[in-house]
Amino acid sequence: MLHTPASFTPLMAPQAHADALTFVFHGERLLLREADLSLPAPERLAGLGLDFGRAHPLGLWGGRYCQVLWADSDTVPDAGHAFRGLRSLFDAVGDDMLGLASRARQIAEWARTHRYCGACATPMALAGGERCFKCPGCGMLAYPRISPAMMVLIRKGDAVLLAMHTASPSQRFSPLAGFLEAGESVEEAVHREVMEEVGLRVHNLQYFMSQSWPFPHSLMIAFTADYLDGEIRVDPDEIAEARWFGPDDAWPEPASAVSISALLVNAHRPPR
Repeated sequence: MLHTPASFTPLMAPQAHADALTFVFHGERLLLREADLSLPAPERLAGLGLDFGRAHPLGLWGGRYCQVLWADSDTVPDAGHAFRGLRSLFDAVGDDMLGLASRARQIAEWARTHRYCGACATPMALAGGERCFKCPGCGMLAYPRISPAMMVLIRKGDAVLLAMHTASPSQRFSPLAGFLEAGESVEEAVHREVMEEVGLRVHNLQYFMSQSWPFPHSLMIAFTADYLDGEIRVDPDEIAEARWFGPDDAWPEPASAVSISALLVNAHRPPR
């Protein structure tokens, strides 16, 4: 599962280390060695023209300093390196590496998109003691964006409801999910999204678990809920198909256990 490794200590203040591990992002992609999908050696980054003045501290991983920065171009050190999307690393790198890369991705995106104040357009400056930009002109503060989203697996007897979302990159059946709106609790969002997407009412919400999800900066909060009433009526703008899966049905193939969605479904999947 995508998670922060136990051996990781986050840092807010930069440190000087000759052998720092550097997560370099261009857009959504991370620079890696092709041979073993490891981070580039420090000496391989020297000729890329990267602005290390805008590197941000990530933390200590097993005692080794890690930092992150974003690149203006997708130039690589040599043919043995490439920029790779994080989704392509699912089940290809260790959970610890993937967890740190996802954290680094969100910090890189925050830094890239907050170079200027959104209120007065003054160049932003880092605030001391916390991960925050502060505008020298108007004082506006900008913290890394975290977008909470709910996920829910609806149970009806021994069946569960799975849906294929129109915007899903994998085009797999999965639990319902959606972002919270301003002023809304997570529970309110569950009831609203279920009604909007499939026309059902649910009750008996139970918390399952949460997970940071770096596409691009979500916090997934997963629940189970019991069916109350209604017939499936999908919103075609959001849902391509939704149906009940019971013990006698052919279930979708298991997805990568990197995601909370797969863990939620697998916790209710009938034994083969």
